Amino acid sequence: MTDLLSVLPHFPIGQYANLIPALERHHLSTSDLLTLDVADIGKRTHLPLLDIRRLCNAILDALHRDLGVAPDVQKPEPRQIKYVRDEQGVPAARSVGYRLRNTHASLSAQWQTISTLDPTLDRALGGGVPAGYVTEVTGESGVGKTQFLLSLLLAVQLPPPHGLGRPALYVSTEAALSTRRLAQILAGNPVLKAAAAAAAASGTASAPSLDNIISTATPDLESQDHILSFQVPVEVERRNVGLLVIDSVAANYRAEFERRGAGGSGGANMAARSADLVRLGMLLRGLARRHNLAVVVANQVADRFGANRSPAPPASLARWPTTQESPLASRSRANPPAAPLPPSTEPPSSFSAAAMMDAVPPPRSSSSSSAFAGTPNAHASDELLLLDHQQRWFTGWGDDADADGTALKTPSLGLVWSIQVAARIALVKRAAYLDGPQRGDNDGGGEDGSMPAPRSWRRWMKVVFAPHVAASGPGVEGATEFEITAGGLKGVADSEGG
Repeated sequence: MTDLLSVLPHFPIGQYANLIPALERHHLSTSDLLTLDVADIGKRTHLPLLDIRRLCNAILDALHRDLGVAPDVQKPEPRQIKYVRDEQGVPAARSVGYRLRNTHASLSAQWQTISTLDPTLDRALGGGVPAGYVTEVTGESGVGKTQFLLSLLLAVQLPPPHGLGRPALYVSTEAALSTRRLAQILAGNPVLKAAAAAAAASGTASAPSLDNIISTATPDLESQDHILSFQVPVEVERRNVGLLVIDSVAANYRAEFERRGAGGSGGANMAARSADLVRLGMLLRGLARRHNLAVVVANQVADRFGANRSPAPPASLARWPTTQESPLASRSRANPPAAPLPPSTEPPSSFSAAAMMDAVPPPRSSSSSSAFAGTPNAHASDELLLLDHQQRWFTGWGDDADADGTALKTPSLGLVWSIQVAARIALVKRAAYLDGPQRGDNDGGGEDGSMPAPRSWRRWMKVVFAPHVAASGPGVEGATEFEITAGGLKGVADSEGG
């Protein structure tokens, strides 16, 4: 029972004050009361069975209300309850008059998104950036993250289906809000210009403008925590804010915690940062759900070293997938017969081959993400469970078979932050050369072996994971190519996708 108030903070425990101490002494949790038989609980606690049953039913009803499953206002009379029988006539269940608070139709009606102001990008995102969720936009410097965010600040002011008809709040941890660029997008985007013309024709003041964007700066982690915990909730409720943008979420954390960790207390430093990130994620998710607003955060990336691809897997490891499918999925399939062990020098008579394998582990590849380094199956399985190998499925880089290890990136703040966001959108850029291929390799060099200067950059937007739309393919396959124009981001038609 020690976790009852953490599970149900508003549960009226005063009505059951005579039961709580005995349950506490026997270390019975809320899940125990819901799963154990009442008679078993009575034997352990020596409490009246009727009181225990009444408490269990009260907890179950409170959980139903908290999860959105509420009883009907008019409960059926006992004679109206009908048993459901299967083909053999055996009673299987009965109607108890419970209903879901939200049906599929009502949830579909509540679904709202904010447009990117480009139909190609909107289709790739399943309609746009959803309200009620925390969405992350990550990518290296100069790829277009801020341009993406600025377009959303104006689009949220549009009426549905392009926006929510509500103002936006911009929290900056680095550079100040670029009002000049906002004015340029406002004057150059066709969707915004059409909305301004319609508002002028009707004589209303509902067109998007810079006046409906509230901005603030948080130069350090202390001010960021204060503003997000106290000032932002007040402004969101007072002004009916529909979009909260944080640009970027990693800047203050990287600066503050890397500086604190210089003294050598790296473990405690990272534990404190993880706790702060979890608390920040809970705060942002609570704001998104409670006010039905979209929370969009920009995130920086870091270079991933030592992740070069290893050679093709040997026949003994052929069951491990090389596609974007997670290697853990193969556990549900039948494994092929184990391949014979490779020949080795004859061991001493007092050691078996298995003992030697345990005593002297085979050499590993320099890359911790290499799953196919010619090691035995057990060691290859260990490699596949490492973070460097698993992160290709949730970072957005390294998920294609021919990925260049020197160009791989990892979103900042690690796995702890990755599980705080509902959706991750990765923006990827590659250099386009005048005479060489457009993938950023050395094939377009001059006769002296020098690397030519890139003519331009090609950019793609890919969905890494999201609850409402399928993820893009590996690499830039299935990603949406875009370019940055005066009116914001614009999808490139007939994108080759890599």
